[in-house]
Amino acid sequence: MDLEVRAISELSPDERAAIFERDAGVTEVRSDVEEIVERVRTEGDVAVREFCREFDDVEVGNLDVTDAAERAYDEIDDDVREAIETAAANVREFHERQMPEDWRASFGAEGDAKGSEAGVRELGRRFRPLERVGVYAPGGTAAYPSSVIMGVVPATVAGVDHVALATPPAEELNPVTLAAADVAGADRIYSVGGAQAISALAYGTESVTSVQKIVGPGNKWVTAAKATVRGDVDIDFLAGPSEILVLADETADPGLVAADLLAQAEHDPAASVVAVTDSESVATDIVSEVSARIEDRERADVIREALANDASGVLHARSMSEAVLFAEEYAAEHLSIQAEDDEALLDRITNAGSVFLGPSTPVAAGDYASGTNHVLPTSGGAKREGGLSVDTFLRSTTVQRLDRSGLESLSETITTLAEAEGLEAHAESVRARFDTGSE
Repeated sequence: MDLEVRAISELSPDERAAIFERDAGVTEVRSDVEEIVERVRTEGDVAVREFCREFDDVEVGNLDVTDAAERAYDEIDDDVREAIETAAANVREFHERQMPEDWRASFGAEGDAKGSEAGVRELGRRFRPLERVGVYAPGGTAAYPSSVIMGVVPATVAGVDHVALATPPAEELNPVTLAAADVAGADRIYSVGGAQAISALAYGTESVTSVQKIVGPGNKWVTAAKATVRGDVDIDFLAGPSEILVLADETADPGLVAADLLAQAEHDPAASVVAVTDSESVATDIVSEVSARIEDRERADVIREALANDASGVLHARSMSEAVLFAEEYAAEHLSIQAEDDEALLDRITNAGSVFLGPSTPVAAGDYASGTNHVLPTSGGAKREGGLSVDTFLRSTTVQRLDRSGLESLSETITTLAEAEGLEAHAESVRARFDTGSE
């Protein structure tokens, strides 16, 4: 483990760059991924099966394993089944609250600030789901039913007609992942992973139906593939390894901070785990707690690599204001605030994928069962976008209807601007409605 307390004010330019410029590793595999994507696009199932043999060491027969999901639901232990159903219900309940309502409103009508002389402009907005989406859930040596739930449930809540799930193949498909897909409501389940899965979803094969949008986390090969197909299909965002930043003041429990750092570090050797505190004693105690707890973790080797990552560390701030400024620049995927006045600190935070307030709110709660989504932007992406939500699977359309007097009240504005842009036919399309006496 190579974790020590460093002062934010004394970080070198290279140290700051390592912390703030987290690299997903996409560039190093991009050319190989482009070849995989193109072969799947042109060769279909043949290429998919070849890559399954090469990368997963699995001979795949039927890529479509949807029928196995219902059987898996009955095969898993009762406690696992109950956990899946509880998590899915909580995620569904939270995402149902996100559903927007269509609306229409009249502008310029009598009683409006503009008065009745302006006529009527009826304007509105409506929301409709995408028809076909693909969800990627990591797999291979581990099962990630939580990622299945986080991707599939919001899509079904949004009303997507066809939700396809792709997850890496195995000699024996993990029944927990399959059962989660069944509970979440996936329409089709494909036994294919990596860049080949992303290409199959994007372009379709003999077995895989093409989709309009692909979402979900994955390794650098998956992320590079999403970058490659983006434009031909939509994607959620390009996500890198997991990351956490903990804002802690002198009241924070160093043991709980350490527990949260270790939890995220076990995801990936490239994970970034950072704690920032204005208390030197808390910072020192966090390092001590991490060191004391690491040997008890089953994935201790992975954790050690993540802690040795140049993007990981325990940082001392001269004040909580400096700590907040650091957190804003960092724009964490997961931001934990363990401080006496956590709400006041939250009010000063704009850039974060998901925020966890207080000592009783571990990031693991959001990872699995609180109801919020754990598919979140990394590498500073929270400065530009939020995590997966119902909105991800919806498109909006604006609607308008003008009566004659409503158009007349706007005619001079429209024609003046159209002619200023050199678009004479635009202006004429307005005038024509009055020249002909059209209603």
